[in-house]
Amino acid sequence: MKRIYCLFISVHLLGAASAQLPKLGKSPVKEIVAAMTLEEKAKLLTGNGFKMPGMKPPGGPVVGTTQDKVPGAAGTTFAIPRLGIPSIVVADGPAGVRIDPVRNGDSSKTFYATAWPIGTLLASSWDTALVRNVGVAFGSEVHEYGVDILLAPALNIHRNPQGGRNFEYYSEDPVVAGNITAAMVNGIESNGVGTSIKHFAANNQETNRNTVNTILSERALREIYLKGFQIAVKKSQPWTVMSSYNLINGTYTSQEYDLLTTILRKEWGFKGFVMTDWFGGKDPVAQMKAGNDLLMPGTTQQSQAIISAVQHDSLDVKVLDENVERMLNVILESPAFKGYKFSDKPDLAKDAALSRTAAAEGMILLQNKSNALPLGSKGTVVALFGNNGYDLIAGGTGSGDVNKAYTVSLAQGLTSAGFKLDAALQNTYTNYLKEEKIKHPKKGFFEEFMHPTPPIAELVAEEKMVTQKASSASIAIISIGRNAGEGSDRKLPGDYYLNDTEMVMIKTVANAFHAQHKKVVVVLNTGGVVDVTRWRDAVDGILMAWQPGLEGGNAIADVLSGKVNPSGKLATTFPAAYDDVPSAKSFPGKEFPERAVTGMLGMRQVPAEVTYEDGIYVGYRYYNTFKVKPAYEFGFGLSYTNFAYSNLTLSSPVLNGSITAKLTITNTGKVAGKEVVQLYISAPAVKLAKPAEELKAFAKTALLQPGKSQTVEFVITAADLASFDTNSTSWVAEAGRYIVKAAASSEDVKQQATFELAKDIVTEKCNKVLVPQVEINELKK
Repeated sequence: MKRIYCLFISVHLLGAASAQLPKLGKSPVKEIVAAMTLEEKAKLLTGNGFKMPGMKPPGGPVVGTTQDKVPGAAGTTFAIPRLGIPSIVVADGPAGVRIDPVRNGDSSKTFYATAWPIGTLLASSWDTALVRNVGVAFGSEVHEYGVDILLAPALNIHRNPQGGRNFEYYSEDPVVAGNITAAMVNGIESNGVGTSIKHFAANNQETNRNTVNTILSERALREIYLKGFQIAVKKSQPWTVMSSYNLINGTYTSQEYDLLTTILRKEWGFKGFVMTDWFGGKDPVAQMKAGNDLLMPGTTQQSQAIISAVQHDSLDVKVLDENVERMLNVILESPAFKGYKFSDKPDLAKDAALSRTAAAEGMILLQNKSNALPLGSKGTVVALFGNNGYDLIAGGTGSGDVNKAYTVSLAQGLTSAGFKLDAALQNTYTNYLKEEKIKHPKKGFFEEFMHPTPPIAELVAEEKMVTQKASSASIAIISIGRNAGEGSDRKLPGDYYLNDTEMVMIKTVANAFHAQHKKVVVVLNTGGVVDVTRWRDAVDGILMAWQPGLEGGNAIADVLSGKVNPSGKLATTFPAAYDDVPSAKSFPGKEFPERAVTGMLGMRQVPAEVTYEDGIYVGYRYYNTFKVKPAYEFGFGLSYTNFAYSNLTLSSPVLNGSITAKLTITNTGKVAGKEVVQLYISAPAVKLAKPAEELKAFAKTALLQPGKSQTVEFVITAADLASFDTNSTSWVAEAGRYIVKAAASSEDVKQQATFELAKDIVTEKCNKVLVPQVEINELKK
């Protein structure tokens, strides 16, 4: 009896002790942190591991797999049930939730997601309300598929057209990138799920992305490469930020305290936690000290290094406590913590319709000679040339790809819109593509990432065949496709520039159809900028369709047919020649092969560096300031109607707090349309050199019927005018005369007005951080 009584007492005491443990959500977060063991803290901060079929774990064993909660998600965090801390799920990606569409080989139930238009296309809509709506629908899929945090959006700058992941990013301009990001974040997070804005920061190339040291001035960093993140943080307060792979001025971003703590948290007021990109950085202890709270996907070596550092007094446990506290505050908001019973059944049909709408809104009519577009009436016979017309590229590759149920080709879109495709031509292309695809069986994600399948060679358009089609068809459409993505940058021959077969196809088709007095239209289904100067004079119309998501073919047909009046405008410049790009000489930098090592996923890693000698003169800031004429300027885009700008007024001739700029936009054409209004400001350049003008705000009108007008307003403050002064480490609006320019593009100023600033205003005093360790020969005005 005595033994039974003792056992009863022991069990009772054990139960009482368990009942007294603090629980997340029921006890203050600091009490939860205090109750955690050192090992639990280290594991929470290092993620749950990473595994892909057929892949040996890099760098030694990893903990767990990404298959435990949502198969195909990018990663999970460590759960601590005794304290009520659940594991949360993070998933790619910028254009749609990337998870496994089929589980355990059972295709009777699928988990496909909407492939939304790529980031550059969404930014080209210049419509924050639309982007927020996309975010709301996007976030609903995140929620219903059991994901807690989406690893998106991505907002790095389009520094160079060859950037492999430019399709994920929004613009060459931080004001566009920051505001589009904020709209997307606010939309996604309205569902009670999180985002991770990325890649923080100055991650503008894929070449040597894990090793490249980005060398740039304090001013260029602040004004160009951090500004978009600053806008996004202040306007949307995302749950998390993802540090990038690269170094900035000699230090890995994930190990840079001044980037992640001094700037991000202290200067900008960021409240969430920071996670690494997968296997980013080198030193887990330095990452903890920098304020990089979560190391993903997490390895046992990392957690052991953190534990050892605390035990040997090289890492204060109070640092871990702060990191853990930031993570727990976010976990508290997660669906996993709240026990949300996700359905695995988002409304994909509804989302597909929105994807189609958004895609059409961001397409850009670059050329339209003699009103070649819109196409004629239904029943018009179309000769569709180009592999891409029958095999649309919905989005880019790598973690920015999406497992989607279908993709609507341009051929399908045109047919659904009531146009009649040349059947023989369609059969020729369809059979050719089918045969070529058999030669390249579908590969898994990891194998495709390591050894990308080359694009199918363009079918040669024989002159005799083209001439026959010119006699029977009413118009020719040539579709040109390009794809790129994570892991490598684009090339100039055959990628940025059209290849010889494509050039011959355009020439052959143009000659044959023009001889019959018929029009030729080119559709560009690409993720980034391509050269147009060598061939645009040969064709009548050019539509920049970008990579428009799973409903892309329908969306392109909507614009070509006139069902939707194109209203997209370029958020990135099309140069007249690649050598005109201000970063052409420095991209992607130089390598040091003698110091190469074996790194992530067994890949050879070569130390490298790139110096941003273009400084603040990125994109239109360069072309306008140095008077270099591009092929199509930033902000450019045609419409099937015309707009008049009038009555630009400023609320005051002197800035005292703020000034409101108002103007009227009138549809003077014959069909309904929308106009993107861009507000540029030219600032005095007494103490600091300035670009000729800089975008400060933008707005998109409602759909205006012919003859109808809308008044657009912009509020201007001193902070909007300020430039970063390296000498005083502060943002300064210089005294003098400012020119406000209401424009249809960076070159097409419609109205302007001026105001004065009586004296210099320091709008923000910053910390002296991230100073380059070498002299930079920056481009000067």
